[in-house]
Amino acid sequence: MEEITFQIVVAESSHKEYASQIATEMENSAKARGTGIAKRSPSYLEAKMEEGKAVIALTPEGKWAGFCYIEAWGHGKFVANSGLIVNPSYRQYGVAKAVKAKAFELSRSRYPEAKIIGITTSLAVMKINSDLGYEPTTFSELPVD
Repeated sequence: MEEITFQIVVAESSHKEYASQIATEMENSAKARGTGIAKRSPSYLEAKMEEGKAVIALTPEGKWAGFCYIEAWGHGKFVANSGLIVNPSYRQYGVAKAVKAKAFELSRSRYPEAKIIGITTSLAVMKINSDLGYEPTTFSELPVD
């Protein structure tokens, strides 16, 4: 496998052009697994980009390789890293872990006192979360809102 250097950045308005592709891949991936990522509209993802609450991985050629957004609740006491998706063309390159690490960094900078949560049904993402220092938590331990 050739090595690719990805640019992992906080998404912004200029990245909105990728929202439709990302939303489509989120839906296709969830269908293929039969569980997982909630369907998100391109406009929802665009809003996350505009708010500076998303991370995107780009190839040197400017194609999207990965994406994740953050969702805060409880007046910023809790932050979830959500919607992690990797473009199928760039899986097995470590994109997911790099995007999750950047999303954690973004969460910590935007909400320094928050408990940061990664909610997933994917064993691969559970491993990434564990490698990044997340601790398993049951749903009963999460806030109800």
